[in-house]
Amino acid sequence: MSQWKAWILAARPKTLPAAIVPVWSGSLLAYEQTGSFHLSLALLTVFGAISIQVATNFFNDVIDSQKGADTRERVGPQRVTVSGLLAPQAVYFGAFLMLILASFCGWFLFQSRGWPILLIGIPSLYLSFGYTGGPFPLAYRGMGELFVILFFGLVAVGGTVFVQTGLWTSESLILGVQIGLLSAVLIAVNNYRDVSEDAPAGKLTLAVRFGRPLVRYLIVGMTLVPAMLILCHSEYSMAWFLPALGAAVIFVILELKFLSPDGVPSSLLGLSALHLILFVSLQNFAMSLT
Repeated sequence: MSQWKAWILAARPKTLPAAIVPVWSGSLLAYEQTGSFHLSLALLTVFGAISIQVATNFFNDVIDSQKGADTRERVGPQRVTVSGLLAPQAVYFGAFLMLILASFCGWFLFQSRGWPILLIGIPSLYLSFGYTGGPFPLAYRGMGELFVILFFGLVAVGGTVFVQTGLWTSESLILGVQIGLLSAVLIAVNNYRDVSEDAPAGKLTLAVRFGRPLVRYLIVGMTLVPAMLILCHSEYSMAWFLPALGAAVIFVILELKFLSPDGVPSSLLGLSALHLILFVSLQNFAMSLT
């Protein structure tokens, strides 16, 4: 495998919708509410979000390898550090380089919106490492899903709307919960698959702590609840409630089919990312009708 392919593999492209979708949806929500859109701010926001997501994936790859949570016998996509495709030092360097790029984007956002960007940016930069590293690694304490709901949902959507408008709105809060839950499905599916490796390494994910059956119901709930929360969007709830609910039910059926006691195929991770994109696409279409 070439070096470029190894870096792409380490970046985990299937997880990138979790960084792109909140910015895309938050920007459209801001436009729907105010009628204004700042392309340069949106590009800086999405590039910053992608950089932090990729840095998180790089840190996860190398730290999980060093802690023994990833092995050569792992199920699912190949990990570049444990397989020897990239040296640990190189992956660390790549992660810090992505954080520098994210900080560069954040500096220009700070110039436009002031100190609230620091409250968003500094914890996000640290937790890209602190998700799997540091004295209290969230992924090893069963807090991965909560982290994603907060930072890839509430913070990402609300922060995007703030960057575009200078305002914090209740609509962005609801949308942030919806997108956060669907993004957390990606983490839950990944952890569901990796129980056999995570448990011996002391990575106490929810799937390790409470077992796959409970997490199976959690994944189903995090798929259905965002569709139900559509009813909280007063302006366009019924315009897309039934299509979004129908899509959620279809994906729940797929989840129940693939989430077996023995594991889960890697294709379900891609399907979960597809559901996130489909959900936001329906929501954005509904916005265009109002």
